[in-house]
Amino acid sequence: MTTVFPVLKQPLEGETYSGDSKDDLSPTASFTEQKPPLGIPVENGGGGLWGIFRKSHVNPDSIATQPSVFDDPLTCEIYRPPPQYENTHKFDPDARWTWREEKILVRKIDWRVMLWAGIMFFALDLDRNNISQANTDNFLTDLSMTTNDYNLGNSLFRIAFLIAELPSQLVSKRVGPDVWIPFQMVVWSVVALCQFWLSGRSSFLLTRFLLGFLQGGFIPDVVLYLSYFYTKTELPIRLGFFWVSNYIAVIVSAFLATGILKLDGVGGRAGWRYLFLIEGAGTLLVGICSFFLLPPGPTQTKAWFRPKGWFTEREEVILVNRILRDDPSKSDMHNRQGLSVWAIWKALRDWRMWPLYILGLTHMIPVGPPQNYLTLSLRNLGFSTTHSNLLTIPSSVLGLLMLLFCVYLSEIINSRVFATIILQLWALPLLIALYTFNAQTSQWVYYAVVTLITGFPYVHPIQVGWASRNSYSVRTRTVSASVYNMFVQAGAVVYANIYRTKDAPLYKHGNRALIGICSMNIALYVGTYFFYKYINKRRDEIWSSWSKEQQQDYLETTKDEGNQRLDFRFAY
Repeated sequence: MTTVFPVLKQPLEGETYSGDSKDDLSPTASFTEQKPPLGIPVENGGGGLWGIFRKSHVNPDSIATQPSVFDDPLTCEIYRPPPQYENTHKFDPDARWTWREEKILVRKIDWRVMLWAGIMFFALDLDRNNISQANTDNFLTDLSMTTNDYNLGNSLFRIAFLIAELPSQLVSKRVGPDVWIPFQMVVWSVVALCQFWLSGRSSFLLTRFLLGFLQGGFIPDVVLYLSYFYTKTELPIRLGFFWVSNYIAVIVSAFLATGILKLDGVGGRAGWRYLFLIEGAGTLLVGICSFFLLPPGPTQTKAWFRPKGWFTEREEVILVNRILRDDPSKSDMHNRQGLSVWAIWKALRDWRMWPLYILGLTHMIPVGPPQNYLTLSLRNLGFSTTHSNLLTIPSSVLGLLMLLFCVYLSEIINSRVFATIILQLWALPLLIALYTFNAQTSQWVYYAVVTLITGFPYVHPIQVGWASRNSYSVRTRTVSASVYNMFVQAGAVVYANIYRTKDAPLYKHGNRALIGICSMNIALYVGTYFFYKYINKRRDEIWSSWSKEQQQDYLETTKDEGNQRLDFRFAY
């Protein structure tokens, strides 16, 4: 599957490599005197197991700097970062570094940036998913609500989340994610812990809406922030681990709930009230710490409480230049530069991104209702509060493992479609089995099948990275990240209403609908594959029909932007 690449100048004139094969990764070269040497290209899977395998065969003290548009004097000026880009002062087309230096730097980024991003996401998931644990403690009964009220609350949460996505992203782009993300966390955590005082249906619906509205935009904000530090082959793997925190939150929340719900009756209050209070207070603490642990960008890590910053001068040069060599479009905008209405409209009307938005809408629908109703189903099967919480852990562990498998697979085989269609192929036979169940089906058979369904391969991180990669400009990426997530939330609104009270407890009508949607999704993924394959083929034909002079003239004069450029190839 082809991936994003601007037209790159081949290794410099006069450059040679040792070995009989392009896969020989031991470089020896003679170069012109004008430029220092480059490293041998390490293509595909740069951030996954395959990339690790390839790089393990490289001399750690050899040059790691990859060929790029900055190696040709003409294209270097075309793609040179503008003065307003916050990292321009560290840009150096002649900068070179070794694999050893790059590995040390990437590990430092993992520990100081990626780890805290995962902790923030862990906190978000505690607050938005602990309602599942509350359901095991007579939550609906205490508030005199039905499962339809529960569905409505989930729908309001998703709708508010959807409404807030783009506005939140625009605010973040203006004030900086290092300010906006911690602010979001502090505000929503206050609402989360206030659920301790819920009094009925109205207060429940209000807090669900407020939580969704205040959390909306958090995920695309963080994804855009991480793209400042990682290359396009490294980011999908990190997003995989980012979403691992989602599963860890479910597992940890199950154990926390087992203990916290024992407070039932303390002070005359139900145990689920303490669950909201304690976990909300924990998120508040994480939000306050985030004000100090999120620097604005790679070259802006110094502060009054961190006078030396996170990176040395040398590391900042490496960090900036490796990112720009991988994707020159990341210098399009300052990290505190807002978007105009016209820029937003141009990004929204980019029809080449819409197949990914449609997949975002539909891909989770087949597995969403069984996941939402897991704890309720376990209680209906006769399991106790404690057992219902603990029995959710196997599906979370399975889902975590399948998530990592799919993320690494997408980079190893360099295919987004083949790695994401797995979810539909996994769910279809299990949904068919679930549809055949009746009142006489063993509770353990039902539990086993539902556990497999809810332990589905979570391909959302791959699709987030896919959308980011195919955007190919900061402007489009800013909007597309929000729009994609808006479609995901719209899909969640749909599946929150598929299981209805009158269809309980087997939800035959709902499961039949899920089987149909799952079958449709398989066709959508196949269609997306051929959609991007056709566009890339047409661009290849046009580009190869031009002379070198025509290609150069296009690069110097084109008004095409982002993924509209003829030298851009879509990932699929």
